[in-house]
Amino acid sequence: MSGNLDVLQMKEDDVLKFLAAGTHLGGTNMDFQMEHYTYKRKSDGVYIINLRRTWEKLLLAARAIVAIENPADVCVISSRNTGQRAVLKFASATGATTFHGRFTPGTFTNQIQAAFREPRLLIVTDPRADHQPLTEASYVNIPTIALCNTDSPLRYVDIAIPCNNKGHHSVGLMWWMLSREVLRMRGTISREHPWEVMPDLYFYRDPEEIEKEEQAEAERAVGKEEFQGEWTAPAAEFTQPEVVDWSEGMAVPSVPIQQFSAGKDSEDVVSGSTMLRLGFSFLTDALGSIF
Repeated sequence: MSGNLDVLQMKEDDVLKFLAAGTHLGGTNMDFQMEHYTYKRKSDGVYIINLRRTWEKLLLAARAIVAIENPADVCVISSRNTGQRAVLKFASATGATTFHGRFTPGTFTNQIQAAFREPRLLIVTDPRADHQPLTEASYVNIPTIALCNTDSPLRYVDIAIPCNNKGHHSVGLMWWMLSREVLRMRGTISREHPWEVMPDLYFYRDPEEIEKEEQAEAERAVGKEEFQGEWTAPAAEFTQPEVVDWSEGMAVPSVPIQQFSAGKDSEDVVSGSTMLRLGFSFLTDALGSIF
């Protein structure tokens, strides 16, 4: 469906995203109508989906969506939890009408109920789980698009996009890819620059998993506070010492200055030298007597 145009060819980055999300991994069973969408079968019995055919069908589905003049006439449905968040994000990005959760029977056929709708295009996440809207769409001639696994029935499905519609990463990535291609074909975003919206926003998150993450963060914060409390001590208060002027209120004793005469000093020096000579001679005599 790309018409051998380089612009519409699948890029390496897209292939890496498909492989990381497990889009190429099908089921262990295969419907006979999905046989030409598979590449081969692994030793463990899991079928490998041909990503080239996935990309071609993705472009065909995007062209069918862009052909609808009023985006609100496109109805997207996901009864499974793994696709409800992705469906809401797709509707927010493209302006489509969404039905997440349980589909009320008679929405497309019973005109007297309040939820009656007349869409021009229907997109479902799983043909097996969303069989009721597909059946009603066949009654009122509504074209349908579906994300199909290797074991999905293709009854009442006009455009089947082969992919892994069981994993929440694969489902979120497929809706993100479809949203991006629709916006590119409408001219809302350019193919020259990557789309700033991350695929993570389309992934389903289990409420129990979110609650466990919040509890783990709370326990980590409490442990950090306790650790800081054990090792940190309150800072001691520092008071500026008072400076006392020592010159105030202190009596300075008066010491009389004694006068020394020069003659007495010279006599002391002479007597000291005499004593030194006598001590040296005594030490010499003592050493001579020993040796």
